[in-house]
Amino acid sequence: MSIFFCSFIPPPPPPPSQLTISGPALPAPLTLTLADLRTKFPRSEVVATLQCSGNRRNELSATGRPIKGLEWDAGAISTATWAGARLVDVLASAGIPDDAAAARAGIVHVHFEGADSDGGGDASGGGGAPGYAASIPAHAATDPRADVLLAYEMNGAPLPPDHGRPVRALVPGVTAARSVKWLNAVVLSDVECPSHWQQRDYKTFSPTVDWGTVDWASAPAIQETNVTSSICEPPAGSILAGPLDEVEVRGFAFSGGGRGIQRVDVSADGGATWVAAADLHTPPPPPSQSRGKTWAWTQWTAVVPLPAGTTGPLTIVARAVDEACNVQPESAAGVWNLRGETSGWMAREGGVRGMPRAPPSLSPSLRLAHTP
Repeated sequence: MSIFFCSFIPPPPPPPSQLTISGPALPAPLTLTLADLRTKFPRSEVVATLQCSGNRRNELSATGRPIKGLEWDAGAISTATWAGARLVDVLASAGIPDDAAAARAGIVHVHFEGADSDGGGDASGGGGAPGYAASIPAHAATDPRADVLLAYEMNGAPLPPDHGRPVRALVPGVTAARSVKWLNAVVLSDVECPSHWQQRDYKTFSPTVDWGTVDWASAPAIQETNVTSSICEPPAGSILAGPLDEVEVRGFAFSGGGRGIQRVDVSADGGATWVAAADLHTPPPPPSQSRGKTWAWTQWTAVVPLPAGTTGPLTIVARAVDEACNVQPESAAGVWNLRGETSGWMAREGGVRGMPRAPPSLSPSLRLAHTP
């Protein structure tokens, strides 16, 4: 977990010197420094995976229908041990000890506002400086079992600049778009965050909706992550020495909402027959993490028999099943959406198994190449 994917490209902004908790329900804003977060609130650890909603977007693009967005493959995802103050403890110090208190105060959403300015949206929804902002429902922010952190450490060290130093929001099990970096404000509100990133991005629509008919207000903002998986080994384009009767396949699977991975099925014949991965490894949760919640990915390994008499192309397929028995859909076309979000269809890789009399570059071997 020492290497962590980062999608932020421009230089990080100057680190905010303080964090403000505000909202009409509070008699006065609460201002906290990093030292306050470290000394006034218990330190809590969470092992959590963050995934961009556009992960595997390139596979939806390969259907031939136009999509707008960065052409992520399966790598816009990473896992780390995060540490910081629990948001529920900070809100309690501001006079909002639980969801019942939030409901009485008319708090429906909790906004996170970052210090970065990228021109992509307006955090205030009005005349404020453009910057990144997002929100989560108040019931999630006030739920101690949601493990939401105001994180100031990553893997036992202060947050690196690219990951939000000095403080970021960490919202486990939810699309990474809500874990705002370089956090300088938490706003308790009766309305959802009005930023571009909450209102006109990170939403999904029916495959029948295209760029000419989209109505952004008609769809809710993505929160919990869908179940997904990816095949990491053998890598695309590799040639494996043979002769081969079976192939070892490795990858990862992940689901949101604290739902762990129950099973990963793997096939070497395009899904006609399946083998359950025998080796599933999920990072163990720290003692301070809520019991019964799995916020991290599962790495899996399966030894899959090759179809008897295989002499030509074959397709390796993986599908994950989470603790709620949610399973990945079979086709990319069925989950296509105009922004290419939540691409969670079954992971697929194709290849050619060489025959003894095939050219030397293929014999006897298994050549793999990504197939949409």
